[in-house]
Amino acid sequence: MLNSIWMSDLHFLAQGLVHGADPRKNLSAAISHINRHYADHEFCIISGDLVNQETAEDYNALKNHLDELTIPYFPMIGNHDDRNLIRTALPLPENCMQDFIQYSISADEGLILCLDTHKAGEVEGEFCQARLKWLKQELDAAQDTSIFIFLHHPPMDLGLPMLDPIKMQNGDEFLDLITTYNNVKYLFIGHVHRAISGTMRGIPFSTMNAISFQAPAPRPEWAWDGFKNDEAPKFGVMNIENADVNIKYTQFNDEPINTNV
Repeated sequence: MLNSIWMSDLHFLAQGLVHGADPRKNLSAAISHINRHYADHEFCIISGDLVNQETAEDYNALKNHLDELTIPYFPMIGNHDDRNLIRTALPLPENCMQDFIQYSISADEGLILCLDTHKAGEVEGEFCQARLKWLKQELDAAQDTSIFIFLHHPPMDLGLPMLDPIKMQNGDEFLDLITTYNNVKYLFIGHVHRAISGTMRGIPFSTMNAISFQAPAPRPEWAWDGFKNDEAPKFGVMNIENADVNIKYTQFNDEPINTNV
């Protein structure tokens, strides 16, 4: 069995708040909870939006926090991130692509592929031909090995009016590729700051709550400049065995969270 942790959307700032949430306090609480209860887990994957403003100061301060984890961590890139700053500040696997923050992790239960869906200067995502080629090579080489894919931007609409327009823009091309491989078992998606699960073209997927601020349900209608941030942050405790995936959405902050009122 593979036991691991999944965090997403830290939106870390060395100082200040983001949408009423304190990203330092939330991350510290998450790390403390992981170290106390899940120190026996193999690693932690962080599926993008590591920082909020793409500054060296924020990445360096973030590293100081993440280094408090007692288990290894694997950072991924989101739309708020910068590839060069990630490479400078944070540890990456040796097999990471040269031009993208994209790599694989070998585990007893299969192969984990951490993808780069970043589109420079944009909120929406993309998956270019170079990244698609790498993915196809990994899928071909895996043969019958179970594949679990982590990515920041969802490749499809999720019924979230504020978030669907900023998904992966060539998601159909991505889905056309992965659905030709029967060993792709699960998609783990960040970006939406909300827990959603389902299937897409027969492949199960889940999204993750943010460590920072949470996106409300689509009804009642809301906008980015006025929503009430009153849901608790969570991370995922993941157990994978024989290609079966179990995700426990875990609240870690017992104190009342900051809200915009």
